[in-house]
Amino acid sequence: MTQAEREQENGKEKEKEREKEKEKEQRGVKRPIVPPVIPEPLQEQIQSNFIVVIHPGSKTLRLGRATDTLPATIPHVIARRHKQSGQPRYEDPWLLREGLNRPESNEQRQNGLKMVDQAIWSKKMSNGVRRTPVCADQARLYNRQMRPAVLDTSPRVKWTNTSQHPEFLVGEEALYVNPADCYSVHWPICRGHLNIHTGPSGSLTAVLADLEAIWSHAIQKFLEIPLKDLKYYRCILLIPDIYNRQHVKELVNMLLVNMGFSAIVVHQESVCATFGSGLSSACVVDVGDQKTSLCCVEDGVSHRNSRLCLAYGGSDVTRCFFWLLQRAGFPYRECQLSNRLDCILLQQLKETFCHLDQDISGLQDHEFRTRFPDSPALLYQLRLGDEKLQAPMALFYPATFGIVGQKMTSLQHRSQGDPEDPHDEHYLLGTQSKQEQSSKATAERKALSKPAGFEGESCSQGADPSERGHSQDMELGQSHNDCLMGGTDMEEPPSALLSRKTAVTQFEGKALGLDKAILHSIDCCASDETKRKMYSSILVVGGGLMFHRAQEFLQHRILNKMPPSFRRVVENVEVITRPKDMDPRLIAWKGGAVLACLDTTQEMWIYQREWQRFGARMLRERAAFVW
Repeated sequence: MTQAEREQENGKEKEKEREKEKEKEQRGVKRPIVPPVIPEPLQEQIQSNFIVVIHPGSKTLRLGRATDTLPATIPHVIARRHKQSGQPRYEDPWLLREGLNRPESNEQRQNGLKMVDQAIWSKKMSNGVRRTPVCADQARLYNRQMRPAVLDTSPRVKWTNTSQHPEFLVGEEALYVNPADCYSVHWPICRGHLNIHTGPSGSLTAVLADLEAIWSHAIQKFLEIPLKDLKYYRCILLIPDIYNRQHVKELVNMLLVNMGFSAIVVHQESVCATFGSGLSSACVVDVGDQKTSLCCVEDGVSHRNSRLCLAYGGSDVTRCFFWLLQRAGFPYRECQLSNRLDCILLQQLKETFCHLDQDISGLQDHEFRTRFPDSPALLYQLRLGDEKLQAPMALFYPATFGIVGQKMTSLQHRSQGDPEDPHDEHYLLGTQSKQEQSSKATAERKALSKPAGFEGESCSQGADPSERGHSQDMELGQSHNDCLMGGTDMEEPPSALLSRKTAVTQFEGKALGLDKAILHSIDCCASDETKRKMYSSILVVGGGLMFHRAQEFLQHRILNKMPPSFRRVVENVEVITRPKDMDPRLIAWKGGAVLACLDTTQEMWIYQREWQRFGARMLRERAAFVW
């Protein structure tokens, strides 16, 4: 073997040894798998008339182009034709709900009404005079004697024509489907969340199919956009402040993948409400048909600890008003809460008669008309007293609703984790804990290497647990402290954790009045400066509190109940019910349209191809709130 050949052999052996060493190193050190990098969104000029803003409510859907002055507003309901003959008819309840027919429901209702009456009589009218006592028996006797007058024998209102046997009907057409026809009626959203239940079409798949059908129909009919052209459009979706992550993920998937929008932005209703009203900071009180949500928003950021959702709204006031009408001898005796058209009538009566004006006192005469398919138009006379004030006041004394055994207050809780998103906040908390442990071990090794009796050693070790918890709070910020009392679960001793969870459970079991809920939400803000801002800007949106003098009534109650320490420093408590003279029901949608035009929105778009590749991780990366 020549010298050159020997050198070549040696070189090969050395290369093999190097490779073996590399393999050993790789086996010895576990390196984390780096997730694929999400590219930054493209900064391109977006035309607002190619952006659709969707605000889904429990009873009403609002959608339109971002350039539209007003959105299309349709009842959020669908009627589906039965697939088999003889199939039982099913209808989701509207004004009825669970927890109303318990043995103690009526007693609770009566107790609530006593508190309402006490509040009414304790306050004088604006001229300083006490209210005129109302004789309930006198009104009852008058109403029971009343008989309707026939206005028109030929009914002008007709049932929806189903002679073509359409597979489904949406909105007003679905509301006026004849109960004798083979259609089941579904409301796909209940109290702000997907209406998943054990009855027919109550599965997640069925509810999403109903939503897709309603939204697609509305886009084609009201916006005149063919579904095949949605690939040229983007979408802004408004979601509740306390959202269900799984539901939001499914909705985004439906809009991007099933319906085919090219990109989407998801944002919270409360933040959009501040955009729509032109306020930088506000305590947003959204009184909807089935839920009331509260949240403090500061400079476009929703304070997570201040989020609160109450499981009552305008529908509950309507049902309470019907109960009070019955006590007063309501002359339309055939009225039933299970009848869809009667529900529509009761909503109209509430909107027409109810108020929060303490100066309206004594008995007044009213009239109303009923126009139903297959029936003549009738005119009813009606005499009412305090019932018109008592019903809306139930929002401040929710015991009057008579709901027993139901969860009436919800708070923002930590995510349960998502298998599709392994790098969620649980992962961050876990890795952060490991980093702390390793840094602690390093510190201990350094301490051991120092001379005995080194100053501060015992002090630093003794203070470690509390400091560690505090540093974690500071590092994560308040947004990660989801429960009512703040703090992180894993850092607390079991006894403290148990007591806090018990406190939260008890709190969630209570039905808070609207004024107390506002005070609680503001009190959850971090600093006194923020609290002062919130007291001076309480923004009321949604259609559930659109009663005459509601602004003055709510303002008076907040002033009376706010902590004395703030009464001295807050210059004025301001309740805003109609910012810029806009309809409060449209403010959140309008904010979504404003969002479409902001430069900062460029960074929030989730594109269809990105969603198909990265899934739910895109919401954590691009959402303007902590996912």
